[in-house]
Amino acid sequence: MQAGRNKVVHAALAAVAAFLLAAAQPVAAPVMSELVVADQRAGIALYGFDPVSYFLDGVPRPGSEQHELNFGGFFWRFASEANLAAFKERPDAYVPVFGGYDPVALTRGAPVPGHPAIFAVHRGRLFLFQRPEHRDAFVATPDTMADAARSAWPQARRTLVH
Repeated sequence: MQAGRNKVVHAALAAVAAFLLAAAQPVAAPVMSELVVADQRAGIALYGFDPVSYFLDGVPRPGSEQHELNFGGFFWRFASEANLAAFKERPDAYVPVFGGYDPVALTRGAPVPGHPAIFAVHRGRLFLFQRPEHRDAFVATPDTMADAARSAWPQARRTLVH
């Protein structure tokens, strides 16, 4: 009888140990980079908007979980398989400039995430803005604003989590 009880106790202890080991294992870590405008908890770039749609449709379209790609530590979603394929072929053409940070805010010394619905495409590149007034200021003198933001980006980037 004692041998049977010992087996039950050992089995229970093994189950508890296995549970504790499993609980101690790391869960999928949240994204620890702020270099791309994203839902930091879910790790979804552009809050799930399809980066290719800005160029093809002229408006941001929500992406789908069915068309998702892990790129640069983030999940990028696409409205279609064709958009996903286009991104895979040339991601540099579709990732927003400055990771989606507002270029006007950058010129003022503040790395502020742009909003995916407030954007401009200039010289074939996507820029996101925090507010419509920032987009309007950028569009008025895009080359000057882009150059100023490009100069400010290295300093601003150092303040972000990589």
